[in-house]
Amino acid sequence: MSSIITKFKDGLKKTRNNFANKIDDLFSRHLKIDEELYEELEEILISSDMGIEATLEIIEMLQNQIKENKIQDVSKVKPLLKEILVKEITYKEKPDQEEKTVILVVGVNGVGKTTTIGKLSKIFKDEGKKVLVAAGDTFRAAAIEQLEKWCQRAQVELVSNKEGSDPSSVIYDGINAAKARNTDILICDTAGRLHNKKNLMKELNKISRVIDKEYPEANKLVYLVIDANTGQNGIVQAEYFKEVTNIDGIVLTKLDGTSKGGIIVPIQRKLDVPVVYVGLGEGIEDLQKFDEEKFVDSILNY
Repeated sequence: MSSIITKFKDGLKKTRNNFANKIDDLFSRHLKIDEELYEELEEILISSDMGIEATLEIIEMLQNQIKENKIQDVSKVKPLLKEILVKEITYKEKPDQEEKTVILVVGVNGVGKTTTIGKLSKIFKDEGKKVLVAAGDTFRAAAIEQLEKWCQRAQVELVSNKEGSDPSSVIYDGINAAKARNTDILICDTAGRLHNKKNLMKELNKISRVIDKEYPEANKLVYLVIDANTGQNGIVQAEYFKEVTNIDGIVLTKLDGTSKGGIIVPIQRKLDVPVVYVGLGEGIEDLQKFDEEKFVDSILNY
């Protein structure tokens, strides 16, 4: 078993124990495919945080395929469910980190934004890219200090200013440093919580204008960090940020700490934004590129 598959299986242990065990128990108890089986499956999907809307559509697709293929053997339902789940969370176009890229990392405080930046830096550095981080969250006490520690662990450079300084000026300095050092990827931290939507929009727009003006040739991406433990509330957070800025990808952290990893399904469906990375542990190498097949295999215990 490859190390990546192992990471997915280990990181999704809680979800698998909650989800796969119930699925296997369901199919072992039912000798035929009937309405009762569908109802119990529906309850399992909803309990894994897949959401009512997504669950009903998944059940409908399952019923249609079973009917079309004239399936009567209960043992053939699980492989069919796997195919449908993989299809549901497969996003055709995911953002690429081109030669020169600026990544704005956004999200509320406490979701793991700082650690995500450190782990992303390590991923890109291991890919042979030159990485620089700009400490744009100048409002939160100790944010710069925490980011500095993660940059040291990832062995990448950090551009920062004193606490309370203008975030846009830090991003400006980061862009100049990135150009001077021929950096491939500039990762910018942003404030996790401003007083209201208007302030958040104003700050992010200001940062975006600085990037557009000072670094127009760079590919600009916005990654939203969501804590998987927040469940449906994570979708509310995502909708909030999507109202104030364009979101190119979602980083779903702390999947190892929840038994409801099914939240990935409604997140991608409702927001029409791909999950690009998932956090499967606390270590610096525990942030992984999201792989739909490995994810479904892990939660279904294949």
